[in-house]
Amino acid sequence: MLKKLFSHSLIYGLAPQISKIAGVFALPIITKDLTAIDYGVWGITLAYVGSLQALSNLGMGVVLSNSFFKMPRQHKWLWKQIYGFLMLWTLPFTLFVGAVLWFIIPPEAQSQALLLLVLILLPRLLFGPTKILGTFYYQLNQRPTPIAIRTVIFGFLTVGLNVYTISFLKLGFMGWAWTNFIVGILMNLSYWYPVNFTLGYSPIFNFKWRTIRQSFKVSLPTVPHQYSAFLLNSSDRIVMDQLQVSAGQVGEYNLASTFGNYFQTITTAANTAVGPMMLSCYKQGKDLEARNLIFVLQIAILSGTFFFSIWSREVFELLIKNDELKVVYPLAIIIVMAYNYRPMYIGAMTKLFYSEKTNLLWRVSFIAGISNIGLNLLLIPIFGFEAAAYTTFASLLYMGFAGHFMKAIKVDHTVSFHPLFWLVLIIFTTVMASLAVELILLYKIVLSVMTAGTILYCVYKFRVFLSA
Repeated sequence: MLKKLFSHSLIYGLAPQISKIAGVFALPIITKDLTAIDYGVWGITLAYVGSLQALSNLGMGVVLSNSFFKMPRQHKWLWKQIYGFLMLWTLPFTLFVGAVLWFIIPPEAQSQALLLLVLILLPRLLFGPTKILGTFYYQLNQRPTPIAIRTVIFGFLTVGLNVYTISFLKLGFMGWAWTNFIVGILMNLSYWYPVNFTLGYSPIFNFKWRTIRQSFKVSLPTVPHQYSAFLLNSSDRIVMDQLQVSAGQVGEYNLASTFGNYFQTITTAANTAVGPMMLSCYKQGKDLEARNLIFVLQIAILSGTFFFSIWSREVFELLIKNDELKVVYPLAIIIVMAYNYRPMYIGAMTKLFYSEKTNLLWRVSFIAGISNIGLNLLLIPIFGFEAAAYTTFASLLYMGFAGHFMKAIKVDHTVSFHPLFWLVLIIFTTVMASLAVELILLYKIVLSVMTAGTILYCVYKFRVFLSA
């Protein structure tokens, strides 16, 4: 099961977000041709797009997942109707996003505003939820090969296009826009034929409104929950924009967040992989196995974020060829370590998804997101843009652990996830990493070896489960 967990984490969840991972390999080249303003413009633009993204599919993902497991022989008919409805919803949604972006694009990008809007919105307008349905199908069937092929092809394409558009064509932030557009079109095309013809999930536009309304009862309560992802990961750029923080400072923060995004991609990939495994465990009444999956995942994520953090100064020196930008590694540590929230969050919430108690989700995720905005509005004017990293850390940890202390959620769990232990450990290792990053090379090597030994001991403690 361990091999399955990690192989699927690398394969199933990375396809939609591979550009974030692949982009790290281009950093030493492209950062020479980028400024803090480029990072600021792109970060602000994507933040506003993210502020509306939760409405794109109206929470229908949970309906797709649950129907696949609970009605395996009848789910296709439901999927085709949801596909048809979401295709029609794509037009008004895209027009709404375009209208919002038109008024908020930063002044530094106004001369290219129309082209920027077309590049951002056209892939979604043309293909709607096609990629999402295709990815869901392969993930839920636990078939890694189709996604693995796309991962390799579009990952290399993203790297090549970023280098070409930014370092050779000198397009600045528009290089990212062109890359996202080209890869977005090709990625959707790669799913369009299999979804509509090979797998037979072509959309039904004459869907039954009663079916859609019933699906809304489960899906719509998850929209505030999904919106929390924006509130936690991107709203800080919007707050900075509204507080008139300079584009250069937003750019510095955005670069630090870029490394957080890489780890967010990894944790999201792990979520995508472990989700079907946990649902399968719950279906068989194996709650202990589901809990142990979370523990293994937590050890892996905490180890990876800690190793990156203590070596982040050297990583920035190696990858960031811009003296203005390479000094923000202390912020990257705080943001990266925040993503240790994800395994425990999955542990608290997966049972709720399975039980379709989606009305409880907002009490954790949405409150965490609103708290993040409130703290940013309060603290950024006092302590500067750097405060956003610490508010993100606090809000994400709340999101990851609050559910484990709520009575309405605890009653669904038959085994303990020991949340206090993991919470204290994450905070302790964050403080330790922030101090250790400034150590000399020899001390870092010793600390890394000691940490590796601790990880091996933890794996040994789980040896019975890992051999299953």
